[in-house]
Amino acid sequence: MSDMAEISDPAVAAVYDCFPSEVRAPLLHLRGLILDVAAATPEVGPIVETLKWGQPAYRAHKTKTGTTLRLGQPKGGGFALFAHCQTSVIGDFRALFPDDFAYDGNRAVLFRDRADMDDDKLRLLILASLTYHLRHTK
Repeated sequence: MSDMAEISDPAVAAVYDCFPSEVRAPLLHLRGLILDVAAATPEVGPIVETLKWGQPAYRAHKTKTGTTLRLGQPKGGGFALFAHCQTSVIGDFRALFPDDFAYDGNRAVLFRDRADMDDDKLRLLILASLTYHLRHTK
């Protein structure tokens, strides 16, 4: 897994460095899942890692492929995987796994700690986001 893949953008690395350690490690794990899913999905191609709203953000380099995922800390504590709220990414995932995760409407999957994460299920969410436009524009 790509948990420790180098972060090439110093601004993104600085944001990770500012997260408390109990949040940083699982967020880096989620980052690794995103990079792994992208690497295993040829139609996604390379990932752009940048900041959006001060949070690490991930999208396919190719346009009209997917929608951006962000990683960060919600106001209520813990950490979260955010998707664009005007897409169906979170809603579709919630329909599949209504009781497996905590949600913040159509915008995020929320976690208290690493034990809340199910990598296999989260890979489905990541794939759905990274290929969103490929699946919704045909």
